[in-house]
Amino acid sequence: MSEETSRAKIWVDADACPNPVKDMLFRAAERKQVKVICVANQLIRVPVSPFISAIRVSAGFDEADNYIVEQVKVGDLVITADIPLAGDAINNGAIALNPRGTLYTEQNIRQTLTMRDFMEELRSSGVQLDGPNSFSQADKHAFAQALDKWLQKLA
Repeated sequence: MSEETSRAKIWVDADACPNPVKDMLFRAAERKQVKVICVANQLIRVPVSPFISAIRVSAGFDEADNYIVEQVKVGDLVITADIPLAGDAINNGAIALNPRGTLYTEQNIRQTLTMRDFMEELRSSGVQLDGPNSFSQADKHAFAQALDKWLQKLA
């Protein structure tokens, strides 16, 4: 394991992260002995482990996102559905993964952010839009596969 990847961490934007995703991350932390840090502006319960921690930030807007951006290093993995946070993580040399298994890249983040902004414009102009679909087994499977790929690169 290289020096850089041996210190890679998984940062979790934990306020809205689905519980099945957190459970997978906790199991992976123990199995692969990789640090998982859950950052939220509310109390997040995590198992007692030298590899798993929770950090509670103040309740202000984007406090958890800002904390993650300040701490993330090259090669770290950031778990988030927040597209601006994913973009900032990528700009810092980290890898960003959506809890539904979509890997954000330098190639797709700009388009994803543009679509997010467009949908926000529609909502603010009064257009009624459906929210995201509920977290499904397919989402869980896609996330597990993407996480396993990242973990394999650590070995």
